[in-house]
Amino acid sequence: MRAAHTPNALPLSRSQWRALVAAAGRELGWGLRAVSREVRRWQARAAAIPDPGLRRDALRAQGSKRGHIDGAAMFWTLPRRRNPVLLSTLVQYELLQDFLDSASEDSGSLGPERGAALYAALGDALDPARSPSAYLAHLPRCDDGGYIGALVDACRTGCRALPSHAAVRPLLLREVDRAEVLLLNHEPRAAARRAALRRWAEGHFGAAIELPWHELTAAASGWITTHALLAVAARPGATVSEAEAVHAAYFPWLALTLTLIDGYADLLEDAATGGHNYLSYYVDEAGAVDRLCECIQRAAHAVRALPDGRRHAVLLACMVALYLSKDSVRAPERRTTTAEIAAAGGSLTELLLPVLRTWRVCNGQQRAT
Repeated sequence: MRAAHTPNALPLSRSQWRALVAAAGRELGWGLRAVSREVRRWQARAAAIPDPGLRRDALRAQGSKRGHIDGAAMFWTLPRRRNPVLLSTLVQYELLQDFLDSASEDSGSLGPERGAALYAALGDALDPARSPSAYLAHLPRCDDGGYIGALVDACRTGCRALPSHAAVRPLLLREVDRAEVLLLNHEPRAAARRAALRRWAEGHFGAAIELPWHELTAAASGWITTHALLAVAARPGATVSEAEAVHAAYFPWLALTLTLIDGYADLLEDAATGGHNYLSYYVDEAGAVDRLCECIQRAAHAVRALPDGRRHAVLLACMVALYLSKDSVRAPERRTTTAEIAAAGGSLTELLLPVLRTWRVCNGQQRAT
């Protein structure tokens, strides 16, 4: 229930209801089954990876980060017509990113330093014009059985089939360039990580965006802008200016929201394990939650201003509700704060919260990211 003073960032107007019903119909009628088929196909491929460490990382990413996959797939609801190629490409790219992230974590089979060279795959996957790299050539005893290359090839094939890929390509590659920050997030030494992230933000942004450096790196860590650009690429006749408008709506506010709400969901786990959490850069949890609520409202304002803003609003509300439906944020001592964040997302988020909680329970995803 929203407090009287909380702005209704995503109200349930009649037109917003129509956008919600259209997205739900596409997901229930086609999307969920197609995603499950795609994931099963890549699970079989991951299970055949010869290297036990890489095999563990790939399967772990597909299991513990299943919410990422379903969230990425939701972007196929943005174009007005169903596009199965877009859906497959979104899933494949998310699988690639999650695998690289898992393998390059401090607890992964490669770690940040050895896993750095693999990140060339992110650019290769989105740019069919470039020649793919030999991702594991520097690690001759690590055999992924062609898993990375297969995901890259699948994404490249999908990008070639998206009619407006050329219009979004420069922005996609800008997001790939920012992916370096993901490796810096995995630096296990807190002081070294903080210094490296600060240098990275100053080098990439300068004073171009008036946000604290840690919020810039947090926004760059949110991978959601790439999904939105791929959805633009699926629409025939999309222009560069339209792609730039979508990019501006998603970065920084929606991307920052994604990273902060992920941090909120993982706060207790990260505190127990010493994991990097972007909420730790704020004075206290209350201040971090206030900033997260502000980011949600700014993101809502930005996406609702787009031509298909109500479709984008559904995705924002789904993203917030998906994280707030995890077991980790439903403990009695966190319910008041969780309700405050849900209220910041407006009526649409509050409506979707019990729906996505039910989805998690039915699919055994109560703890998955």
